[in-house]
Amino acid sequence: MRALAVTSVKNEGAFLLEWLAHHRAVGFTDFLVFSNDCEDGTDAMLDRLHALGWLTHVRNPGPWEEGPQWAALKAADRHPLKAQADWVMFLDVDEFVNIHTGDRTLSALLAALPEATAIPLTWRMFGNCGVIGPLEGRVTESFTHAAPAVLHWPWRAAMFKTLFRNDGTYRKMGVHRPRAPDRERLASARWFDGAGRPLPPAFATGRVFSDFGQDNYTLAQLNHYALGSMADYLVKCDRGRANRAAEPFDMGYWIERNFCAVEDRSVLALDSRDLRDTLLGDAVLAGLDAQARDWRRGRFITLMEQEPWRALFGRLLLAPPSRVLSRAEAMQILRHARAAPEVAGGSEKRSVST
Repeated sequence: MRALAVTSVKNEGAFLLEWLAHHRAVGFTDFLVFSNDCEDGTDAMLDRLHALGWLTHVRNPGPWEEGPQWAALKAADRHPLKAQADWVMFLDVDEFVNIHTGDRTLSALLAALPEATAIPLTWRMFGNCGVIGPLEGRVTESFTHAAPAVLHWPWRAAMFKTLFRNDGTYRKMGVHRPRAPDRERLASARWFDGAGRPLPPAFATGRVFSDFGQDNYTLAQLNHYALGSMADYLVKCDRGRANRAAEPFDMGYWIERNFCAVEDRSVLALDSRDLRDTLLGDAVLAGLDAQARDWRRGRFITLMEQEPWRALFGRLLLAPPSRVLSRAEAMQILRHARAAPEVAGGSEKRSVST
């Protein structure tokens, strides 16, 4: 089985090797990585990894008509690795596939869901929980507290990324789900969630959110380390969103993701340290990893010379972890979403589960 992970990166060199080692251990056999005008040496790191046979690196320089992420997805659809893959998934470098069944690999997940042609893995938000940074250690060891298994709000926390069989049912990749379905093949598509439940037809054609108010993580989840340390969050804000049409990073983005309600170290049960150590055993990669971390520290210092960035950093220091809303509190929002003629393109309404 060939499983392809596709990602698009900019200035992610400090986190790249951990992400790559983890997903190699998960069972992805191929990696197609697009770099977008990097300043921290991520592109040079990817060149080295390409030369060593760990991944395929494609430069994706701007300007981009629809943003770097969509440009990368369109290029991925045309790439030979996509045609050769049995299963495909688009991931960001702050997202870690976390499988809870069998030996915690893709093979174990697919064995648990033998009828599945698509498996949407719901985000589980891992909060900052007071880490100031810049981060020196591993992401998965540094951020170990997350949203509870059942979360009633915000709706963005119920978004997913989809592992899908590359059988021709969908002609194009998307950020959260495959797109452009073949209508004749669509009737045989079988979608199952991360708890192993069969999903209704709406998921096969357009849904990008799991239902609220239920545990979607029994078999697998997608650990989303969207914030990182406070210092790294400033650098992330400075980099900008991969989708140029999306709203900018700000305190709203932070508050909707900074959940530290429960401890969850399950991702560490799949040990990828030996693979990461192998990568760092290469002198070139080790040097580029150190360079990326130095760049990140320097960029944070530069940003802090400007008042708007100091003000944002101060707000991050002031803000406590986000409070988990009860179902009753969330319903005060959701009942209005149901009544509104159009809310977030209708996505909130389609995701409400009571």
